[in-house]
Amino acid sequence: MSCKKILIIDDDADMVESTKVVLEAKSYKVFTAANKQSALVQIKEVMPDLIIMDVMLEKMSDGFDLSRELKSDEKYKRIPVLMVTAIGEKTGFRFSEAAGDKVWLPVDDYAEKPLKPEELISKVEKLLSK
Repeated sequence: MSCKKILIIDDDADMVESTKVVLEAKSYKVFTAANKQSALVQIKEVMPDLIIMDVMLEKMSDGFDLSRELKSDEKYKRIPVLMVTAIGEKTGFRFSEAAGDKVWLPVDDYAEKPLKPEELISKVEKLLSK
């Protein structure tokens, strides 16, 4: 397997670290960003093969906004995005049906936190194989 680059965008340091450990154990090269601004810098510098991001960063809408920006940019729109969040737990709303909506939630897949390691790897491998 070639060394695929994955960018994790989340302001929860524990989630970032646990996800990073799982991915690095599968030989992925992992990069991280804690907010939208640093994510944009990392995306430009690293050009990741996959992005795993939370919905809520500094603002509740940062994940939505960033995914829309990426999917509307010719240079980045082919990078698969996996949205991983606990927003459903906080709001009671389930976003899984909206994942892939080109306007509202333009991501390639969606998962609720906490995500089991085997589920994470399964989703990552599926998205990277497209």
